[in-house]
Amino acid sequence: MPKTPVFFSHDGGVDDYLSILLLMSMDDVDVLGIAVTEADCFGLPAVNATRKILDLMGRSDVPVSLSSSRALNPFPRDFRLSSYSIDLFPILNTRDTIKTPRLDVDAQHAIITALQAAPGPVTFLETGPLTTLAEALTLDPSIARKIDKILWMGGALNVPGNVSWRYEPGHDGSAEWNVFWDPISAARIWETDIPLVICPLDITNNVAITPDFIHALSRQRQYPISDLAGLCYSLVAYRPYYCWDVLTTAYLGRPDLFTLRTWETELIATGPSQGRTAAKPGGRVIQAMDTVDVDAFFAYFLKQMAR
Repeated sequence: MPKTPVFFSHDGGVDDYLSILLLMSMDDVDVLGIAVTEADCFGLPAVNATRKILDLMGRSDVPVSLSSSRALNPFPRDFRLSSYSIDLFPILNTRDTIKTPRLDVDAQHAIITALQAAPGPVTFLETGPLTTLAEALTLDPSIARKIDKILWMGGALNVPGNVSWRYEPGHDGSAEWNVFWDPISAARIWETDIPLVICPLDITNNVAITPDFIHALSRQRQYPISDLAGLCYSLVAYRPYYCWDVLTTAYLGRPDLFTLRTWETELIATGPSQGRTAAKPGGRVIQAMDTVDVDAFFAYFLKQMAR
């Protein structure tokens, strides 16, 4: 059975690395490349951690690139520091050199090259802001026809956002951070006709990381990938943390665990609601993950980490 070609783009937060682990555990996907946007991370350690994880999983054939995109509304600095910690994890530093290559070109051009070379339509998996993809599409609009769909962790349709007054005074709190980082670029994607499936806060709010789940990973620590996953999640165990990116990635491997709902939407790019993804009759049609079998999702994740 042919594999699904996937290009993965992430922004270096803790759960982005968990998404790499989950994606690379899937036998039915063919990952064409990984791009890193310096959003919920610092760029160099995030690229190095990504490459080291691929080495650990025996996937040094997957090239990694760093985006030159910059934010309109940067993530708070304390959100971004985990990339340094993960890059220094002993389990990722048992070798003197990193085998997985970092491309000399920026991620925008790496995306163009990978999509142009793909024999068929590609699923574009994005767990960070949409900026790097939007800029690649501006450089070469023809690659839009090579994208089967964009699968994106982003947005908040009918629940409050997670951009808080503490970090962004003057915002009304309706936006999700991956949109708010660069709402102008997100709005550009909304203007395309590329099919868009989102994993919004509406569903991720129901799938929290708990101490019991981290303990379940600990009981599998004889497996290096489970050990690494547990270490990553232990960095955020002190605060509310949800399966934002991992839930999005899981849809590729187990779509049967989810239901989707079609929405007509608008993306608000400016003003006190900038970054809001709002339901609007007659607006851009998208699909959003609506429900998930939470117990089956966690069971699936644990199974995939047992390696």
